[in-house]
Amino acid sequence: MGVVIAVISGKGGVGKTTTTANLGLGIAINEKKCVVVDFDIGQRNLDMILGLENRVVYDMVHVMDEEVTLKQALIKSKVNPNLSFLAASQTKDKSVLDSKKILKLLAELKEEFEFVILDAPAGIETGYEHTIEFADRAIIVVNPEVSSIRDADRAIGILDSKSQKVKEGGEVLKYLVINRINPQMVESGEMLSSEDILEILNIPLIGKVPEDKGIIDASNQGKPIILDPKSPAGCAYSRIAIRLCGEEVAMENIEQFENGFMDKIKRIFK
Repeated sequence: MGVVIAVISGKGGVGKTTTTANLGLGIAINEKKCVVVDFDIGQRNLDMILGLENRVVYDMVHVMDEEVTLKQALIKSKVNPNLSFLAASQTKDKSVLDSKKILKLLAELKEEFEFVILDAPAGIETGYEHTIEFADRAIIVVNPEVSSIRDADRAIGILDSKSQKVKEGGEVLKYLVINRINPQMVESGEMLSSEDILEILNIPLIGKVPEDKGIIDASNQGKPIILDPKSPAGCAYSRIAIRLCGEEVAMENIEQFENGFMDKIKRIFK
């Protein structure tokens, strides 16, 4: 049976969907069967980042309403056969989500895939609650800013209170991804450090992703940044995917800003 991972943030615009797409592909690159599911009903974006928007015919609502089979609705990745995608509906709203139907859908997906990754909608309303309800694990994506951390903390609280696994006496394993780190701003104190964030949220860190201008271009082209071996963000996502697959990878320090030889000398003496 596969594992269900909900990717959440609380606040919108932190790079949650980009993280979902890249980690899904990263897991597939590591020879694991993975499916990414867009739970953002009415606002489909994951398909565009994966470059699959023109291949969407059926969506998750069609499957849950038994209008089509899961096999008909699943879309294979163009770049890796281990990755599949299940689209959100653009014609429905979040009221169509039903716990029993979601549980049945996830059970079917877990039989076929080792990793089932759910891209939660922004916010902490009904759509979010349905995404986290049956998750085994959760990846919390934050930016190093106070509003993002505050909203993530609220999202974690709802996760712990609404999760079916917690209600049954279990625990949802949580991992933190800190996204869009600018080392110069961290050094100057304009941006929270990872130590500050970990002290507030108190959940294990699974990866740090640096600010990378190439992400916008990659998303527009439908080519996840993880495919670019020269991209700092792509390499960061690759390391996180390896960790999710159970291998140990050293946590790279991307928060130190070095502006030439003299900064390096000063850092040595500090």
